[in-house]
Amino acid sequence: MTRRGPRDWCCVRRVGAVLDCAPCDRRRAGRSTVSRGICSRGTPSTVAIYHGDGPGTRIAYLWYPLGYNIRPIRLHAIARETVARYGGRLPDREDALRQLPGVGRYTAGAILSFAYGQDTAVLDTNVRRVLGRVFLGPRRLARLRGDKRLWDLAAALVPRGRAYDFNQALMDFGATWCTPRKPRCASCPMKRFCASSGLA
Repeated sequence: MTRRGPRDWCCVRRVGAVLDCAPCDRRRAGRSTVSRGICSRGTPSTVAIYHGDGPGTRIAYLWYPLGYNIRPIRLHAIARETVARYGGRLPDREDALRQLPGVGRYTAGAILSFAYGQDTAVLDTNVRRVLGRVFLGPRRLARLRGDKRLWDLAAALVPRGRAYDFNQALMDFGATWCTPRKPRCASCPMKRFCASSGLA
């Protein structure tokens, strides 16, 4: 079997599916620590068994070319705790997910949305940029302190029963269209109501 990198995998959209991965045709697979890490190597129990009792040095070695080198250490800790506390299945509640090492609001939301199909918002860098530009504009965005307003906005926008598609679309839109430098404003489908339209 051909060896695949993390970007060649994506999670199947079924309950607990973040642990059951399959090859993906899309260029941009999952973006969270869990989807990039667990999905590229297998289930948490596979990760824990594969790396034994060591500090996860093999996964750190494999991960090194991808950057964010703290992630393999956190991934290993998440995998071990998931196996020990939850029988190898990530919990489907935000409070339980956020007790796992290195799992914050974004990662918990991504797992709940992408793996469990729950109507949960995600707010990564790309989503933050899109929502800030479209709904707030540069002046209000400059005065914004913290992420609470953007989290509330993201949660209010999630269409019922469509969180997976909506969140993935927002992340992809921010990564490919509403980019940090040189956003494609002239032909943007949201320019008619974008608070930043014509400013880029």
